[in-house]
Amino acid sequence: MTHFLADDGTKIHVKVSGEGSPLVLLHGWTSSHEEWLPFLPVLQQKHRVYRWDARAHGGHPSADQTPATAQRMARDLQNLLEHFNLENVCAVGHSMGALTLWQYIRDFGTERLSRLCIIDQSPKLLTDGSWEHGIYGKFDQSQANELLNLLREDFAEGVLKLTAFGLNRRARDKYLANASGWERSRLALRTQNPEPLIACWNSLTAADYRDVLNQIDIPAMLVYGGESNFYRVETAHYVASQIPNAVLHIYEGTDHSPHQWQRERFAKELMEFIDPLP
Repeated sequence: MTHFLADDGTKIHVKVSGEGSPLVLLHGWTSSHEEWLPFLPVLQQKHRVYRWDARAHGGHPSADQTPATAQRMARDLQNLLEHFNLENVCAVGHSMGALTLWQYIRDFGTERLSRLCIIDQSPKLLTDGSWEHGIYGKFDQSQANELLNLLREDFAEGVLKLTAFGLNRRARDKYLANASGWERSRLALRTQNPEPLIACWNSLTAADYRDVLNQIDIPAMLVYGGESNFYRVETAHYVASQIPNAVLHIYEGTDHSPHQWQRERFAKELMEFIDPLP
């Protein structure tokens, strides 16, 4: 693990491996650089891969840090690209990582980027009378407030319930059965400091990137779960319709982490997207 200093002095951890053109991988909320570990054998064959722990995530200490807002994480990404002097970057963002990329494009444009991969995310998480492509297709400010209270009472259980009681029936059944995978997730979440992660969540739910989508002027690959916990397939098609010339892949039968359920397919399609045949 190495690091770079963000412009507010915060040390941001990043794993770097492989050789070739730069590939930056941004993980989801409450996750870390380890999310991408299964894909390294393929990706680092032809690319220099950068996997960070976003601030307030992974191994970062939580004390005395600037809050991990979408705006601050986008600036951290710009600092990463500047520190390593990266150009023509293919950037991949899952969930929170996708929101970070959209914020980055809003603030800094696409000058340093060559390609973009978005995994299972909506440009606006909260729904209202004119927007139904957010969480569950129906998750308004009042429901967000209820979740916030739950996160403050029992952070781990709040995160698990957000995932379980959504659109994926299998997730709900496994949660209610307290399947071993859910218990492992619960124990891992309980090792994390809730306060900075809750502040981060508040920033993500306040964001709206619908206006950014049609500004994306580089090739974009979209990967969505056919049975996402959070988003209906209509959300995927909406995002694809708003990004010029975007390529959409629906991974049938997979949840909010489609890349984890169909790893070989994702790695293959990502490599073909980054390095298309002549």
